Amino acid sequence: FSKTGKTPIKDLFSDLRDGRKLLDLLEGLTNTVLTKERGSTRVHSLNNVNKVLQVLHQNNVDLVNIGGTDIVDGNHKLTLGLIWSIILHWQVKDIMKDIMSNLQQTNSEKILLSWVRQCTRPNPEVNVLNFTTSWADGLAFNGILHHFKPDAFRWDQVLKMSPVERLDHAFTLAKNQLGIERLLDPEDVVVQLPDKKSIIMYVTSLFAVLPKDVSMEAIREVETLPRRYKVEAETSGPGLGMQNVATEEASSSSRPRPETLSTLTESGAEMEGILEADLDNYQATLEEVLTWLLSAEDALQMQDEVSDDVEEVKEQFHTHEAFMMELTAHQSSVGNVLQAGNQLMAQGSLTEEEEDEIREQMTLLNSRWEALRVASMDRQARLHEVLMDLQQQQLQQLSDWLTVTEERIKKMETQPAAADLEGYREQIENHKELQNDLEAEQVKVNSLTHMVVVVDENSGESATAALEEQLQSLGERWAAVCRWTEERWQKLQDVLL
Repeated sequence: FSKTGKTPIKDLFSDLRDGRKLLDLLEGLTNTVLTKERGSTRVHSLNNVNKVLQVLHQNNVDLVNIGGTDIVDGNHKLTLGLIWSIILHWQVKDIMKDIMSNLQQTNSEKILLSWVRQCTRPNPEVNVLNFTTSWADGLAFNGILHHFKPDAFRWDQVLKMSPVERLDHAFTLAKNQLGIERLLDPEDVVVQLPDKKSIIMYVTSLFAVLPKDVSMEAIREVETLPRRYKVEAETSGPGLGMQNVATEEASSSSRPRPETLSTLTESGAEMEGILEADLDNYQATLEEVLTWLLSAEDALQMQDEVSDDVEEVKEQFHTHEAFMMELTAHQSSVGNVLQAGNQLMAQGSLTEEEEDEIREQMTLLNSRWEALRVASMDRQARLHEVLMDLQQQQLQQLSDWLTVTEERIKKMETQPAAADLEGYREQIENHKELQNDLEAEQVKVNSLTHMVVVVDENSGESATAALEEQLQSLGERWAAVCRWTEERWQKLQDVLL
């Protein structure tokens, strides 16, 4: 809006409900004039929003389950979904379409990660593996800027800064020297698991205004990366650790596992927020905890149904792990309230009515925490079950494909040598078909480089060992097929010459 001289938005949900601001936005993005209905009734608003959806459809913007009434009613989740679809289309895919075409790549995220790693390679302190945890210390943003503007600041000075200072430094420099709005605050990024969409949005803004040379070598490096990032929980236990090139393990001891309130009180949780057990403190802290609990219940409720697409389920799995970490991080404050209530009743200074009220509040808190804990663990178990099943299907499909291709190769090997030039040309065409099939299968093989396996008390390390054995066997068969295809292609070319 600032680029086209429009008045800024103050409230994302209420300001978009009549559809006029959305049409303003699309005018700027499509360089067209869109007529708006000026009336203030619901019908006018619906007509405007439906026109927005029509324009998006014409521009091939994918929208799933978003209708005009959702935006007019101010549905938070679907309004955010609509805006993200617009960002993804014009901010991410549009900016990257030329380089994706030149490199013959379809995954914009992979190209963006390749570009970032290529820019930050001279800085050994920077190792970007993802669009979440790798950005929290602020070094990656500064590394990109330093690569293109080495005279703007000294790298050793950045290393001495705190993460918040580094992020502030990068965002200020990008605003002043590159004209990129401060779409993020440092506080948005210095968290356990920064929001992936927000990071991609900002990095794409950098990508849009800086040189975009990405080498195939950088892309191949990203394709072979282990997903080895670690999220530290705010509690004493470790968070979700990613090890192994082929598997991401989350052992039962390290996975976030919220405890029951009885466990929390028995463990003697420290009284962090309540120095003295007095009624005012207790009520204020109870209110805070219940407010958080309500938002956590909403967040769990708003999580999408478990998908049947393996990549989407992986994303859902990691999103839910972050949610479970948040529960684990907050469980001590829930325990504090319970302990404060017990202390108040033990002091004997309350009226009978006040004691009954506290007892009732504690029962409510206990039941709501327990319900949330059980529901979130049930979802985690369901996600894991679906994910393992889908991954197993992937492995089986690859195994079946390899079996068919190996048979195909056997037949090609037993073919007699061609008698003339035309015969060789025919064999080369047949071989090209095999190569095309191999390239198509490569996409599926790439997704198998980031398997997820959750190790619990029952399966132990045997689950990992079995999966690794299966992957190794398939990997060897895949490599053999690729090797044979390449060698035969070379032989056919030599004979043809």
